[in-house]
Amino acid sequence: MSRASRTWAVVLAAGEGTRLASLTRDAAGNPVPKQFCSLNGGSALVQEALQRARRIAPRAQVCAIVAQQHSRYWRKALHDLPRRNIIVQPQNRGTAHGVLLCVLAVLERDPLARIVFLPADHFVLDESALARALCDLTVHLRHSPDGVTLIGIEPEEADPELGYIVPGRTLSDGSRSVARFVEKPPASVARELLNGKALWNSFIFAATASTLLGLLRRHLGPIVEDMATALARDSQSGESTALTELYERLPTVDFSRAVVQPAPQALRVITAPACGWNDLGTPHRVADTLRRLPDNPLPPRTEPGSLYHMPAPGLVNLAAQHARMARAG
Repeated sequence: MSRASRTWAVVLAAGEGTRLASLTRDAAGNPVPKQFCSLNGGSALVQEALQRARRIAPRAQVCAIVAQQHSRYWRKALHDLPRRNIIVQPQNRGTAHGVLLCVLAVLERDPLARIVFLPADHFVLDESALARALCDLTVHLRHSPDGVTLIGIEPEEADPELGYIVPGRTLSDGSRSVARFVEKPPASVARELLNGKALWNSFIFAATASTLLGLLRRHLGPIVEDMATALARDSQSGESTALTELYERLPTVDFSRAVVQPAPQALRVITAPACGWNDLGTPHRVADTLRRLPDNPLPPRTEPGSLYHMPAPGLVNLAAQHARMARAG
């Protein structure tokens, strides 16, 4: 495997999106995870994320992690992805265990892998600006492989519904250390963070697989070996019984709070310019994003040679749902 192809991209697509459930119900009234919805009638958000991933990694090294209970959604949305690149969690036990499962799956195929993780449920108005930051991220990872590099986004407003990264000193590779994280601050604190040049936390991050495995061992303890053993047993049997049994007894653990934030010495951040990024976490944030869209939005974005030439539309149109709710009062 060549040096250039060591980069893997993993789209995190196993979440439930419960905070947005009021906008993500299908015609039968069932809530659809927001990553399988579209913002305004175009391709599903997860497919937009896969397009971002394809800009920095070869097709064979673009993966997605999903939840078994969402299979009726992801089987269609991810039909162009190689089947072995769809990493299935028996159930959702938090992002820490999802990241661990991805790291072990990628390490099995490439012991020297560098992995970029991207959330599946975000919207970006200026994809080219974020794409440049993603390319910078892979360059930083090649030159500084011993830590975890985050992408912080220049905020467009003091939003109290988002998480913030406060950068520290400038490092030799041009990135910044991480002084602290602030999660969903009060409006007054958000304004102070904005004035102090803090960044929005995009939850886009990258590290070598071996670095991530070391951090996960430190903070998850024996669960790392338990999951590796379960995967080995299932590989021999051709079933997923051992992994399913393990997930039944796993606690729910958040990767950012339990693994990243307690290890500030291993972190650095690079800045992406303001690019119309939004995590679409609440109906308010969906409405705010819709107000910023151009009057005549372009058709779904595809590129020559891209992974998805004809992306399927999202199962629920968030803009239409929002308009319906507004009419209903």
